[in-house]
Amino acid sequence: MTPPDATIRAVEAVLFAATEPMTADAIRVHLGGIEVRAALAALQADYAGRGIELVRRGERWHFQTAADMAHLLRRTHEEPRKLSRAGIETLAIIAYHEPATRAEIEAIRGVQISKGTIDVLMEAGWIRPAGRREVPGRPLLYATTPAFLAHFGLASRRDLPGLEDLRAAGLLDPVDLAFETMEVAKPYDED
Repeated sequence: MTPPDATIRAVEAVLFAATEPMTADAIRVHLGGIEVRAALAALQADYAGRGIELVRRGERWHFQTAADMAHLLRRTHEEPRKLSRAGIETLAIIAYHEPATRAEIEAIRGVQISKGTIDVLMEAGWIRPAGRREVPGRPLLYATTPAFLAHFGLASRRDLPGLEDLRAAGLLDPVDLAFETMEVAKPYDED
């Protein structure tokens, strides 16, 4: 086995020491402008099937434990945080319509959302403020974060499931499906 070239070794060292996922541009700047995309692809292939793997989440790269080995590293049982229905709906609306304002989220949901719902999603690191809409009152906009993509195993928002995927998985509300398949009644003919 031949040792990897200096660029591959340098990229590997930078990513291994990084405390957070890095973009290819950030790695390139760190290494003095060397092109790193080929090295990232080579490293990803080299680590495929091993105990750790190089993954891309959005535009950021990082090493992580292989999914099938994660159980070996758990020391205590982690209790997953349960999101309320309002939290799940709010997160979905932001993910599919980002950037979105509180008023837009409420209009889609049909009910007001509490500040606590937004706070829980921000605390989890899944959403962030994304500026202000240029309309009267300048409402705050919300968008998803790279942590959202990483948590749900998405490379980008384009990987979110579409309507057909949700229907196939049985995740659509049966009431919604009933309304979708109902025929619209024709008005009476008055003869």
